[in-house]
Amino acid sequence: MALTGPRQCGKTTLARELLPADSVNYFDLEDPASLVRLDEPMTALSELKGLVVIDEVQRRPDLFPVLRVLADRKPLVARFLILGSASQELMRQSSETLSGRMESLELGGFSLKELGADAQSRHWIRGGFPLSYLARTDTDSMVWRKSFIQTFLERDLPQWGIVAPPLALQRFWNMLAHCHGQTWNAADPARSLGVSEPTVRRYLDILTGVFMVRQLQPWHVNLKKRQVRAPKIYFRDTGLLHQLLGIRTRLELLHHPKSGASWEGYVIEEVLNTVKPDEAYFWATHQGAEIDLVLVKNGRLLGVECKRVDAPKLTPSMRIALEDLKLERVVVMYPGHQRYALADRVEAVPLVAAVKGMTGLFFK
Repeated sequence: MALTGPRQCGKTTLARELLPADSVNYFDLEDPASLVRLDEPMTALSELKGLVVIDEVQRRPDLFPVLRVLADRKPLVARFLILGSASQELMRQSSETLSGRMESLELGGFSLKELGADAQSRHWIRGGFPLSYLARTDTDSMVWRKSFIQTFLERDLPQWGIVAPPLALQRFWNMLAHCHGQTWNAADPARSLGVSEPTVRRYLDILTGVFMVRQLQPWHVNLKKRQVRAPKIYFRDTGLLHQLLGIRTRLELLHHPKSGASWEGYVIEEVLNTVKPDEAYFWATHQGAEIDLVLVKNGRLLGVECKRVDAPKLTPSMRIALEDLKLERVVVMYPGHQRYALADRVEAVPLVAAVKGMTGLFFK
């Protein structure tokens, strides 16, 4: 089993609920002692029985061929739980050698479904990282997020292949925050950083692979209308987004120009984490019609709109999306408390309904 997710989201905490950190079966590849123990990996791992945990496994890609051999033993005397913070690299390495032998599970921060409806305001402003959400005060939460971003820029990104001065990376990170909820155009960030557009795209792909950014791809149908073909960019954690935008309180968030985009990204993450669709896209045309989220599950199509308003209304875009995309339904997610119909196959639904079984709301 591969358990992936961003740093500080709780992977190690969960693994240590299953196996104590001082167990001979526990390897933390950020611990020099564990690295020394794995100098001869086949010797170190072959005699172990039961559950074996290897944390930050992407640091030792040479372990995957060894794990393949150990997973093929008959009888199987040990099972391996591997943890990683770099999704693309980890999956590439593991798929080459562990195909058909490994199941992957992505772990994120706290979700609204886990926290309950009363947590929505705090969860939106602080994000889902446990130490940010659980901080004693808003100031403590901000201090943690500031430290997380600094460590991420100065230590983690260089390890994952982004080699640039920390100040330049900070500027790129801030640029991405201002691009949140917008279609991606590499030209402006590349020009500002003094690098090529392919380099900026590589930076973005790396940030996507380490669970910081989501690139929501466009949905295409055979229409005569010109459709948007660039992905939309979202920070996956709104707490980090707000930190980079200098938003400290709920009042500041509600009056900030990026408030609507922040709500949109927040809803999208909650919907995707709960519904777990087969595929997810957005749809937009150059004439102005759009739908924030197109979900595909079991061959069915559903549209989701994210509106930070007190009482959503039916818009021309919703009607156009229903007709052009042949959507089964459109659900408008908003921060209120009342669920009501806007039109045939269009319904306004409070986000807090996520804690009461969101899948049933979307795919009846």
